[in-house]
Amino acid sequence: MSARSHDAVPRRRAPAMMVTQEGPWLVASFAAPVRACSWAIVRGGLVDADHVAWLEVRDGDLRPPVDARGLLADRLRFRGLGRAVGLLTSRNVSTYCDVAARHGDARARCVATVGLGNALRAGDPPGVAGRIGTINILVHVFAALSDAALVEANAIATEAKVAAVLEAGVLSRRSGRAATGTGTDCTVTTCETRRDGAVAAYAGKHTAIGAAIGEATLGAVRDGVAAWLEETAP
Repeated sequence: MSARSHDAVPRRRAPAMMVTQEGPWLVASFAAPVRACSWAIVRGGLVDADHVAWLEVRDGDLRPPVDARGLLADRLRFRGLGRAVGLLTSRNVSTYCDVAARHGDARARCVATVGLGNALRAGDPPGVAGRIGTINILVHVFAALSDAALVEANAIATEAKVAAVLEAGVLSRRSGRAATGTGTDCTVTTCETRRDGAVAAYAGKHTAIGAAIGEATLGAVRDGVAAWLEETAP
């Protein structure tokens, strides 16, 4: 009998990052745990995560005295997403934009939901401005980064978001000046982890990783801003 008569069928590797949208949920799931950096309402900071999840809510769902963090944490646990970084948005999550970019061997992918109902400029006076609306961004880097580089990646992604909003000429609802985002934006950056400790030390604008992050984020946020402006045009 030939030794090759029972050759094993090659297994397909699971995608490193898979995005699904069902009802009010938009979920990015990873084939292996990732390192995440954000100021997300649930599991923000520097954490290890299996998912990044958006929950779509209506404006009235979060009016005081609702505990927004507790509401989202409970719903994530109920859905089996207890190790997710959790985001809230009033934007229809089916409108999400998904853009990937590559520079050399560096790859990044950005998923963004874009609402501009409370567009503001950094430095505007505090307080409520307009209806609830937010820009929530996930940027995944297909490489392992040091924690310092992951924080730098978050800064690059946030810069790219600001550039996309400025390019579109969106105005602050409080000051009337050029907006740089909304009052409730969140940027989540994630990267792969390596057991051998081999990580990239930098992710700034002089690096291929930073270039991929910037290009993917610009593309996704530009698409999202354009869609929002088209939907809300008089």
